Amino acid sequence: MTPEKIAVLGAGSWGTAMAIMMARAGHHVTLWGHDPIHIEKLRHDGSNVEFLPGTDFPNTLTASDDLQQTVTEHRFLMLAVPSHAFRETLLKCKPHITKGTIVTWITKGFETDTGLLAHEVVLETLGKDTQIALVSGPSFALEVADNLPTAVVVASPNINVAIRVANTLRSANFLTFPDDNIASAEIGGSMKNILAIAAGISDGLGYGANARAALITLGLSEMVQLGNVYHCSESSFLGLAGVGDLVLTCTDDKSRNRRLGLQLGQGKTIADAKTKIGQEVEGIHAAKEVHAICQKWSLDMPICNQVYKILYDDLSPDVAVRYLLTRAQKADAHLG
Repeated sequence: MTPEKIAVLGAGSWGTAMAIMMARAGHHVTLWGHDPIHIEKLRHDGSNVEFLPGTDFPNTLTASDDLQQTVTEHRFLMLAVPSHAFRETLLKCKPHITKGTIVTWITKGFETDTGLLAHEVVLETLGKDTQIALVSGPSFALEVADNLPTAVVVASPNINVAIRVANTLRSANFLTFPDDNIASAEIGGSMKNILAIAAGISDGLGYGANARAALITLGLSEMVQLGNVYHCSESSFLGLAGVGDLVLTCTDDKSRNRRLGLQLGQGKTIADAKTKIGQEVEGIHAAKEVHAICQKWSLDMPICNQVYKILYDDLSPDVAVRYLLTRAQKADAHLG
């Protein structure tokens, strides 16, 4: 592997974890963040105490708050910002991006208000010829930073770009698999956050593993149904970026979306739950955007509909989950 100069834009838990992983693999990585005070603390501590305490930066990782310099000096960019800040960050980068730069991201979710997938936002913002790739799959930032074995998909409309990015990111404990179906990977990465909220609510209510399994099965069928709108095959959701990410996020308490659901199921308010989690919960935004898509295309997706009503219409979590369990057989209509 030839070492690359890579810029990671976004100094939260995920951006930091990916920067650490790539620097550990031998790349020269700059981690950019918009807050000068936070960046100075990263430099001083040699770690991200706020988001990933206990994980030190490799020597080949530096932190910067200078976006222009960071983007100008790198031909490989990775965006790790919340979905609501995705377009804004791209627009700020655009004047400084050199032709031929590869733009990758780990951001998950539909764009707020437009409902666009992330790759549609990138191509609309930076141009149709931009070399792009998404990194997605069953993974938690803490485990990536701790160098635990992880397998992900690198998806791009151009399989050659996917292969190049996958080869760049691959290491002994970070396994990458190129794919050319970027829409299904993006849909899977966004939908699983909504479904994890539902699974968390069910567990928070004390309904147990049986109910959770029924919801995960119904959730996979909804993922496939939404994928039909974007001409994705059913089989494209049966890999790492689909069912793999879905199962992980719905069953492990490292998931912020699952933790939000757990607290809602236990009677906490959304505001209190968000405060306790202390980081972005993408499923809240995704539920709103997917609900709008369901209305536009007249899709019958009960989990997404019920989660939306819990988050935005004050529907009782108990009423919602009991209703969803009566719809579990609907999965048979979209799977198999």
